Order: sequence, then structure tokens, then C-alpha cells
Amino acid sequence: MPRIASLLPAATEIVRALGLADDLVAVTFECSLRDRVPVVVDTAIPDGLSPAEIDAWVRDRTAAGLPMYELDRVALAALKPDLILTQDLCRVCALPAGTVEDACRAIGTDAAVVSLDPRYLSDVFFDVETVAAAAGVPQVGRELAWSLRRRVDVVSHGVGDRPRPRVLVLEWTDPPFLPGHWVPEFVRHAGGIPVGSIDGGRSVSIPWEDLPAADVVVVAPCGFGLDAAVEQSAAVAERLPGLPIVAIDSANYVVQAGPGLVDGIEALAWALHPDAFPAPPPGRIARPFVDKG
Repeated sequence: MPRIASLLPAATEIVRALGLADDLVAVTFECSLRDRVPVVVDTAIPDGLSPAEIDAWVRDRTAAGLPMYELDRVALAALKPDLILTQDLCRVCALPAGTVEDACRAIGTDAAVVSLDPRYLSDVFFDVETVAAAAGVPQVGRELAWSLRRRVDVVSHGVGDRPRPRVLVLEWTDPPFLPGHWVPEFVRHAGGIPVGSIDGGRSVSIPWEDLPAADVVVVAPCGFGLDAAVEQSAAVAERLPGLPIVAIDSANYVVQAGPGLVDGIEALAWALHPDAFPAPPPGRIARPFVDKG
């Protein structure tokens, strides 16, 4: 098996789901295995910033042409990976492939670089197969992708002809950001009607007063877990009084383009249709002003 360097949390989760965790030799500071695998990518974003401060920091950094992440080239070279997994989908979310390719040339490695750039849910499942093939286990990848597609089909069938609420997903809360990429599909499979989002498109900022009408608001701050989503839900409730709010661990189950997306679809289906689906494990999703504990 190749020595795998995952420079993307979603890729790490795909590798784990393929049963190849022991072949990982490098991960990022956000990856779930960072306590047992060397970390070669860290963030340049300062700790302790509010959502508004993070947004301003990212805008300033982008305008100045500065990176959001720092790659430890010396450490990566010493780990001698055969396969490097990266992305070009979002420069705010992870290290871009171009930076990785430049680093490979600089450190003199001939490792294969595979860039994962999904825009739709089908792309995510295809990426599972791509990683599996690059790692030498194509059949495992096909079986995993099939099982993920099957689980999504089960949820879609379970929704059936039930009334579908209009669902507004906020991928950021200060300022509000409407999501794109696979998130509209995510909502549809869970039994909702996505509003304000664009299939396969990019996230866009929008003033509070211009947000589309909705029946439910899903607070899913990019890169943050459930606790942060619940915390930010209070400010959303003040801005959008009277609307039911759902908070979700976006980092693992919405914006991370890996197997966890299916867990997220199942969790949101329960939040929108609690009488039709079993409650998900704790820590994934909550209705902050309904759920207790």
C-alpha cells in the first residue's frame, strides 16, 4: 500500500472509511487522526476570533495574496509519501493543489498528487472511488461508494410525499453566507426545499434583509462543530425571530466532502421529519431552542 499524505480533512475521512488509516503518514491540523499521525498543515488564522473577525481576516488575507494555511515542507519530505491527497475547491477551506504541487517540486518528491474537487454529491462518491483506485483498493472504493449512495436513497424514499419545508442554510453567520456546491442536494435528500443556494455554485455573502423566506433555518458555520453552531444560533434567532432553528456540526457533516455527508443527510432528515427517522447519535445536530442537554 502507498504511504498516504492527506492534506484535506475530507480525504482523511475517505481514507479511514476505506480501511487505510494505518497507511496515513501525514494529515492536517483539522483531521480526526491528528493525535496519532504527523501534522504537516497548520492554519494561519489566529485563535479566538469571532465570525465577523474571521471573515474580515480572510478578506484581508485574500486581497493581499497571502495563504490561509502553512505547509511544513521539511516534515512532508521526511515522511516520504507515495500519494498526496489535496484539493482546489476552496482556498479558504484547505491548502490548494497548486501549492502542494509547487512544494513537491521544491522538495524533490515524485509522489502522486490527487486533487479532490467535488461540486455535487455524485462527485463526492466518485472521489471515494478515485482515492481507492489511487491507493490500490478500487473494489473497496466501489463498494463504499455504493453503500453511501444506497443510504441516501433510503433517506430520500423515507421522506416520500411528506410536506417539505423551505430550508435556509447559513454557511456563515456574520455576515450571512448562502451555500452552494452539494448543499442544495443535501437539503433535498433530507426532505426539504433549499432556498437561496445554488447547485454546484459557490457560497455567497448576502445582507440579512435580503435573505429568502424560509420555514426552517439551518445554522451550519463552515469549519465549526455543533457547539459553535448552537452558540451562533442565538444571534441568528435574534435576526430571524420566530423561525425554527436547527444547528448542525458543519465541519464533519455538511462542508466536509466525504462519507460524513451521508450522516449529515440522515441527521437533517430527522430534524425536519422527526416522526419518520430515528434520532442520530449525539453531537451531530440539535434544535437549540427545543432539544435539552
